[in-house]
Amino acid sequence: MGAKSGGEPANRLFALDGIRITAALIVVLYHYIGLNSAWGTNTSELFPVLRPFAVYGWLGVEIFFVVSGFVICMSVWGRTVGDFAVSRVSRLFPAYWAGIVLTTLVLLLLPEVGRLHDAEQWSDILINLTMMQGGLGVEHVDHSYWTLFAELKFYALFALVVLRGVTYRNCVLFCGIWTLAAVTAPTTDLRLLNFLSMPQYAPYFIAGIAFYLMRRFRPTMLLWGIVGVQFLLAQHYVRGRMETNLGLRLADQLPTWPARLVIAFGFLAIAAVALGLLDSVRWGWLKTAGALTYPLYVIHMGIGITVIHALRDRVEPVPLVVSVTAAMLALAWLIHVFVERPLSKRLRSGMRSGVQEIRLHTPAAVPSSPADVAALPAPPVPEPPLPEQLAPEHAVPEHLVPEPPLPEHPVPEHAEPPVREPALPRAVGLSSLSR
Repeated sequence: MGAKSGGEPANRLFALDGIRITAALIVVLYHYIGLNSAWGTNTSELFPVLRPFAVYGWLGVEIFFVVSGFVICMSVWGRTVGDFAVSRVSRLFPAYWAGIVLTTLVLLLLPEVGRLHDAEQWSDILINLTMMQGGLGVEHVDHSYWTLFAELKFYALFALVVLRGVTYRNCVLFCGIWTLAAVTAPTTDLRLLNFLSMPQYAPYFIAGIAFYLMRRFRPTMLLWGIVGVQFLLAQHYVRGRMETNLGLRLADQLPTWPARLVIAFGFLAIAAVALGLLDSVRWGWLKTAGALTYPLYVIHMGIGITVIHALRDRVEPVPLVVSVTAAMLALAWLIHVFVERPLSKRLRSGMRSGVQEIRLHTPAAVPSSPADVAALPAPPVPEPPLPEQLAPEHAVPEHLVPEPPLPEHPVPEHAEPPVREPALPRAVGLSSLSR
């Protein structure tokens, strides 16, 4: 891997960092301006210019999912399942744990919007530390955490590819099988299939994988076909996503075309990265901005909405939103520097040791079929030991020395039998006879 001066990888995709921070900020805009919960009133009067755009800010999540498909496929190439697990756990959990702790403290100190008042909620907080509360039906400490459980399911599915081997062929097969499962799940009674295939969000993850294959290899009609199919499938769920994020009444009042346009822009932006059109973008600040994206996401909603609600009568709306957003970015930087970096390093080191221990105590796989045996490499043939290298007590008696093999072709009857040279005594290791 090449590097620029200062140790920066030459192939770092700065444009992806820019897309990520942009997606995060439009989600923040949606929560702070598009929703009424922080203000206790309709935000159309407070932000007449920004609100028509902010109500579509939830689409930043869809863009995140496309980026995730791209990045995960890129990062696991040549890695094992253990490496993949170590990478994901050490990447996701440190900032997430910090977000849970800080959000809980804010809700205790400022019970303006959310409250913690009984033992059941405290047990829910403990369950939230696993990031698996979505599967148990437990309430999220911060409502934005639902996307993290969707990410976990994507990782679990893609781990099957890693287990089999991350190749061009396996990635394409995975995209096809997942597409089939996602379009089938809504019309079946198989709840597990619907749960795992995530029909609403699968098109974005799958498109991200296809975009990375374009980047790693080259664009082909097949890959463009995969992306096109996912874009079309995503349109089916736009209306339902609007109802989920805005409520039925507001969703009925708003057109769907802006949402479809945002999705199209998101696909085009990742396509530009895949085709190398944005490789010239190498602004150093984008690396820092990209690093702040995840910490910002895990703290911005619960904490930010609570602070806005507490100060809404004392600070003008626009300065308040700007100030809270800036404060969230500063807090995200502190989490990244003082929590995420050191804790991720320790977590990664500890998990690697655990994975290595598993590998150390896992016996080699036994071939189960002749095809598996044929696929195994031939064992190396050791050089015969020299007589002087063996101790006298390990020398083989002369009568145990094997005779030379007979000729491959039988001797004709009319020919004189060959004169066989007497075998000379030679030392042969006992281990050689046991083979």
